[in-house]
Amino acid sequence: MLNPEVNWASPFQTDKLLEIRSSGKKKMPGINAMSGIDKQLLSSPVKVGKLGIEGDWHDLTFHGGPDKAILGYCSTHYPDWRKSYPERADKFVPGGFGENFVTAHMNERNVCIGDIIQFGDSLQLQVSLPRQPCYKLNHRFSLKNFAPTTYKTSRTGWYYRVVREGTVGVGDEVRLVERKWPDWTIERVQEYLHRDTANHEMNEKLAAIEAMGDESRGMFKRRVAKALRKAEPQAQEVWRKFRVVSRKQETPQIISLQFEAEEVDEELPKALLGAHARLRLGNGLIRTYSVVSGDEEGVGIGNKFELGVALEEGSRGGSRYIHENVKAGDTIEVGRITTDVKHGMMSSNHVYVVGGIGITAFIAIMNKVHQINYSLELHYAVRTAEEAAFLDRLEAFRDRVKVYDKTKGERMDIPNIVKTLPWNSKLYVCGPPRIMDAAKAAVEANGLSHDEVHYEAFTADVSGDPFEAVVANKDDKKIKVGEDESLLEVLRREFPDVPSSCEVGNCGTCKITLRSGQVDHRGSALEPEEQKTHMLSCVSRGIGRIVVEV
Repeated sequence: MLNPEVNWASPFQTDKLLEIRSSGKKKMPGINAMSGIDKQLLSSPVKVGKLGIEGDWHDLTFHGGPDKAILGYCSTHYPDWRKSYPERADKFVPGGFGENFVTAHMNERNVCIGDIIQFGDSLQLQVSLPRQPCYKLNHRFSLKNFAPTTYKTSRTGWYYRVVREGTVGVGDEVRLVERKWPDWTIERVQEYLHRDTANHEMNEKLAAIEAMGDESRGMFKRRVAKALRKAEPQAQEVWRKFRVVSRKQETPQIISLQFEAEEVDEELPKALLGAHARLRLGNGLIRTYSVVSGDEEGVGIGNKFELGVALEEGSRGGSRYIHENVKAGDTIEVGRITTDVKHGMMSSNHVYVVGGIGITAFIAIMNKVHQINYSLELHYAVRTAEEAAFLDRLEAFRDRVKVYDKTKGERMDIPNIVKTLPWNSKLYVCGPPRIMDAAKAAVEANGLSHDEVHYEAFTADVSGDPFEAVVANKDDKKIKVGEDESLLEVLRREFPDVPSSCEVGNCGTCKITLRSGQVDHRGSALEPEEQKTHMLSCVSRGIGRIVVEV
């Protein structure tokens, strides 16, 4: 709650620069990450260039660059933070948010995007962005999930770009020179950036503000484009031809395949992490496999991607067909390329538990997590050392990879891994049923929330008692689902364009509306609250009779 004695929305014309701060590159306590958030007071006047204060270090993953040259913060927020978190009162002092400029009165309710502001005699800055808080704020204040609270209450601070370089000192006057977008305070931008995200009219207006930095403006532009695509009539799945440019035997049971589109398609996604590609094989089967890497620094997909495929015992024909028939030079049809891994952006530590071919689900995302300086560790269980695939792709963080070789009696202690997770962690799990079941039991025993874990199954049991489904928005069409078939399979016989992707309950592409009836929910894509009104048609089963919409 904001201090009622402060008139936050009173107009800003002049202010005073109370503090100037900068820092070098430092390791954050309790986490394997470097940061420039611990900024120290500067007593002498400083020069400010296009990239900020001379000598100030930025982690360019989240901060820095022309649009984020200087971070500003209002000093009067700190008393309110101390009231809200008295146990952390010593941490909520000016400089706590890693700001460069501490001001007396400017705040998110009276500072607007595009404002041009004079600091002292020479320096001119323009307000470019609301600060997008990252997970490091959680560690800075030792408060789990604190970072989202800053934007929910619009107390994030804001960034400046440099319009005119100059020198500035503590005590200098701060003066508003120009205000071109008076309707768009930082707080109001955050309303549509974080809270009312589906407001198409406001997204369009914000996407048109040329003074807004690319980070936020790009977000609004993407939302507008997505809404326009969604408004178009839904087409059936498009199958594109990809050529197999190489095949490599990674282990005795796993091969890797490199694919390249026969015709470049700019509509294909460029950078989905934890992605899956649907393949239509020569024997008529449709199967989905995890994308190991792509054509954008090893983490994108676009028109080139790589798959890892294991020859599974008891294969239903997909992996066996690929291993026995697919070779370099062949053409394969590829359908939807989608992602389902929900990356915990506000988690400081990322812990991966995988078994066998499950490694393919997380290779791309682990490399990205490493690139952007998150802390991570991988626990990788294999039957024999020679079955540990793709270790060369993990070389950049090999010191944080633990391989468990069953032939040496090494066994992954999943209950202990979950019990000893570092503070503010997210757990990712992919493996055979033994690993998945052990992880779910450990998660439940340790009280982890749905947001703190992601399960990525590569097989799924879809069998169960027969049931009947009434499709309410398709003339109340009645369909019967047998004990060894999924609702998705039966729906597709009647309505061929029903979408799906992973078909093992990970991604949510096949989510349909549940109007009435009981459901045996399976898979991990739905939040607990969503299960009241939706179901995953690929794996979940009705009990008796259900009514759905597709």
